Amino acid sequence: MQHQQPGWPTAAAALTAGVALRAGRRQPRRAIRQLLPLTAALLASQSPSQAGPARPGLPPPVLAQPVAVFGRDERVAIPARYKDLPAKIGLLVNRRARLVCTGFCVAPDVVATAGHCLHRTHGERPPPLADFVFARNYDKERHFTGIAGAANGAAAQHVMSGSLDLSVRPPIDASKDWALLRLSRPACQRGVLAVAALPSEAIIAAAAAGQIFQISYHRDFMPWRPAYSRPCEVARSFATADWATIARDFADPAQLVLHTCDTGGASSGSPLIRQTATGLEVVAINVGTYVQSKVLMENGQVTKRLDADTVANTAVNSSVFAAKLLAFRQATMLASPAQIEKLQMILKQRQLYTGSIDGSYGAALRAAIEAYERAQELPVTGLATEALMQRLQAELRPAAKGS
Repeated sequence: MQHQQPGWPTAAAALTAGVALRAGRRQPRRAIRQLLPLTAALLASQSPSQAGPARPGLPPPVLAQPVAVFGRDERVAIPARYKDLPAKIGLLVNRRARLVCTGFCVAPDVVATAGHCLHRTHGERPPPLADFVFARNYDKERHFTGIAGAANGAAAQHVMSGSLDLSVRPPIDASKDWALLRLSRPACQRGVLAVAALPSEAIIAAAAAGQIFQISYHRDFMPWRPAYSRPCEVARSFATADWATIARDFADPAQLVLHTCDTGGASSGSPLIRQTATGLEVVAINVGTYVQSKVLMENGQVTKRLDADTVANTAVNSSVFAAKLLAFRQATMLASPAQIEKLQMILKQRQLYTGSIDGSYGAALRAAIEAYERAQELPVTGLATEALMQRLQAELRPAAKGS
């Protein structure tokens, strides 16, 4: 696997999904190239000091070419008929880690984005959540808002995601590459985007009718101004790869939305939007680009890398997280490390939690909460909520009386 570490790279990084290759024969090697903020294809070699002045909260701009443009580049400024959309879509920025993604408002204080924008992928060290800020309608307003709980080290409790450890090797769990984050204040007061849970077949049909488009920020398109990607194709099979080949690489291919809306660096986390007779709705979150590369193998070693075929961009079907969004919006999170410590101790007594009693919300505590929710036949959220604590404490009382 090749992957560019955060910095200012000079070439795109591919998160390679390795497959068995027979020596001496050219065979396809499938890969996911995530639209990570700093891995746009063919980035010009330019250090931050060489770049132009940066706007508040953003890494300095870099020269970049499009990551995945299919045929003629059809990205344009947002049409007048969608003039209200920029107030609902913004940049998710971590200046210290030099990360930039797109996010969009789904509640007055909740933003949706790609999970890898916050947590990175397997083997990578994620940046502190407290360093992230969201700015909707960035090119005009630039009001930065952090994640709730960041001020007291509790930001992790206010993020819900498909996975904290995204796999980039087959079976690739791209359908878990989504995240919801609660902001420290209601920064989305000028409207939110509705989220629709549609089967993939319905999204494909909507695209065939010219109803699917994308709004996103791109490094190479009028930097830090949102772009409109015209109605594009959504399909299962493409000229360079059929569905049977593609599906083998993913853990949950049924929830994968493959599309040809033109994208660029920083477009991870952007919404795929369906135009309906009654308004707009998000049907998927853009997360990466699916490519098939070819290599020449001899005696089990790669001797030559051939040109890669860009198959399509990848997105997560909104049906994966639509129901979880409702639970997340209604949840009241535990607010302090002391409360988290108490939750950890209770779950450890139940032999569900195996981590340290440290007052921090992490993968071990999330797994313990999910295990409890499954055992109790509750909706599985993994969230450290006041309702969960009250339920656990109520279960302890009968045991205390009988002791």
